[in-house]
Amino acid sequence: MKKRRFRVNAAVWFLLPYLLMFVTFIVIPVLAAMVLSFTNYDAVQTPKPAGFLNYINLLTQDEIFMQYVLPNTCVFAFIVGPVGYMLSFLLAWMLAQIGKVPRTILALLIYSPSMTSGVAMAVVWKIIFAGDQMGYVNSLLMNLGITNQPILFTSDAKFLLPIMIVVSLWSSMGVGFLAILAGILNINPEYYEAAAIDGIRNRFQEIFYITIPQMKPQMMFAAVMAVVNTFSAGAIGVQLSGSNPTPAYAGQLIVNHIEDYGFIRYEMGYASAISVALLAGVYTISRVAGRVFRED
Repeated sequence: MKKRRFRVNAAVWFLLPYLLMFVTFIVIPVLAAMVLSFTNYDAVQTPKPAGFLNYINLLTQDEIFMQYVLPNTCVFAFIVGPVGYMLSFLLAWMLAQIGKVPRTILALLIYSPSMTSGVAMAVVWKIIFAGDQMGYVNSLLMNLGITNQPILFTSDAKFLLPIMIVVSLWSSMGVGFLAILAGILNINPEYYEAAAIDGIRNRFQEIFYITIPQMKPQMMFAAVMAVVNTFSAGAIGVQLSGSNPTPAYAGQLIVNHIEDYGFIRYEMGYASAISVALLAGVYTISRVAGRVFRED
């Protein structure tokens, strides 16, 4: 009886490095966080089982989370996410209407802020919103006679979250924007010609009846990336205000809350519970986006 040789498909060898990295840096940390979320762990001593105590405390005892972190995260996410997503589509569609050379230049200019590190981005915007007469916004307001003295924008609880939203929108044109642009450019022009014969008369109808239906995979990818990037934002408020927690918890997002308990207070079990709650929220919204843009 001949022995069968086990042959591995060549594609498996190409996928193996990615799979190893994915398991090492995604799957294992997620599973570890889930396990640690049911323990009391201070990163030094052995984790002690705590059951659902961390989750109960998160929902019933953590006043900072319920009064500041959760509302701030919801406001931030439901403005930056949808608005940034719509801006990505609008800008990508507008770029698709012009020539290749100006489109390439403008796409690079629009995409470049997303490649900027949080520190560099904060430095630029801290100069714009500096709390003295040298700040661009303060200088403009004083020259116009709107105010007589500089406003401490990044230290004032009234202004910090709106500034974070503005900065995030400015840097939200990332890979999702490029995916949408690629999707629009790859649509067969014959569809638009056929649609014009069938009665479509303006660009608004083209977008809803031709453009979006023909690029649902790119739209879904951009939506998922927008959700992930929005809920993972947190460094902006800390860099702008220079502190964690942010002043009066005005710019405190769920990622900042995780860092506060995990790396400042070393309550790793509780920080893991918060991170699992964040993961559940991101997964749920991503599933909703997937259902909206799925191809039936």
